[in-house]
Amino acid sequence: MEIKTKSKKKKGVKILAFAVAVITALGIFLNVEGFYKSNPDKIETYDTDNPYILTDTDISGHRSGGGIAPEETMMAFKNCAENDDFSVDVFEFDLHITKDDVLVLLHDDTLDRTSNSEEVFKEKDVRPEDKTYDELRLLNMGAKFENEQGETPYAEFENNEVPDDLKILRIEDVLDYLGSVGNYKYIIEIKNGDELGKKGVDILHRILVEKNLIDRVIFGTFHGEVSEYVDEKYPDMTRSTGIDEVLDFWSAALTDSKTYKPPCKVLQLPYGSPFQNLGLNMATATVINYAHEHNMAIQYWTINDEEDMEYLIEVGADCIMTDYPDKLYDVMNK
Repeated sequence: MEIKTKSKKKKGVKILAFAVAVITALGIFLNVEGFYKSNPDKIETYDTDNPYILTDTDISGHRSGGGIAPEETMMAFKNCAENDDFSVDVFEFDLHITKDDVLVLLHDDTLDRTSNSEEVFKEKDVRPEDKTYDELRLLNMGAKFENEQGETPYAEFENNEVPDDLKILRIEDVLDYLGSVGNYKYIIEIKNGDELGKKGVDILHRILVEKNLIDRVIFGTFHGEVSEYVDEKYPDMTRSTGIDEVLDFWSAALTDSKTYKPPCKVLQLPYGSPFQNLGLNMATATVINYAHEHNMAIQYWTINDEEDMEYLIEVGADCIMTDYPDKLYDVMNK
C-alpha cells in the first residue's frame, strides 16, 4: 500500500510539473507574441477576391465619431460627412429594436449613459425595447456628451428644446442622409440577442435590400445565435466574427493551424490598452498574414491613440475604427 501511494504521488507530481511547464511556456510565448510590434516588412501580400481586404487602410468613425460629437446622433454623422478638415470611409454604429419594432441607434443596452432618460422617464436603466420610437424621441441623446475640454455643451436641452440632430435616430434616416452626401461603407452591429436580435436582423436585411446597400455593409453581433441566424437565413449579408470565433482564429494563427476554416469574411479585433497590457497583441505580422492568407479582412477597434493608429496603418490593417476620425485622418495624411 505504501509503495502504491508513493507511486501515485510521484505520478501526480509529474503531471503537475508538466502542466506548470506547459502553462509557463504558453505564457512566455503569449507575452513575446503579445508585446512586440512587428516589422511592416514582414507583412505578406496575397491574391484575394475579398473586397474588404485593402491596400490602403479605411478610416471608420466608431459610433459615428463619438469622441468629437454626441455618439450615434445626426449631429455626429453630419460632423463627419460635412467636415472640410477630415473624411471617413466607413461609418460604424449600433442598433436596438424598440417596443414597436423600429431599429434605433444606441450602443449601450440602456439609455442612461448618453441621454437624459432618467429625468424624462423617472426611472433608471431604461431599455429601448421597453419604449416606442415616439417615446424615445423625447430624449436628448447629447445630454451626457463631454468634449475633450471637459465641457457638456448640450446638457441643457430638454423637452421641446431638443434639436432634431440630438434626438434618437432610426436607421432609415441615417442611411438616407449618408446616401445623399456620399458613397460610404458601413459596419452595423445589432445589440439585441435571442429572438429580439433575430427580429432586428429581419428588419435590417429588409431595409438594406430596399436601399440596395447589402454589398456595402458588414454586420456584427456579440450573440452567437444571431450570427448563426444570419448565416442560415441571409447568406448575402457579410458578417464579422463573434467573440468565440475571434478566439478560435487567434489560437489557429498562433499555432499556424493547417485545418482552420474561416467562418466569415471579416475579422474585427481589439488592439491597444488594456489588451496589449495583458500581452494580447492581435496586430502582429503572424496574425495579419494568417488572416489575409485565409481571405479574411482584418479590422481593429477602438483605436484612439495616435501611435497605435500609425502602427496599424504601417502593418496593413484593412480598417481602423476610432472615436476620433479627425485624428486618424491627420495621422494618415501627415
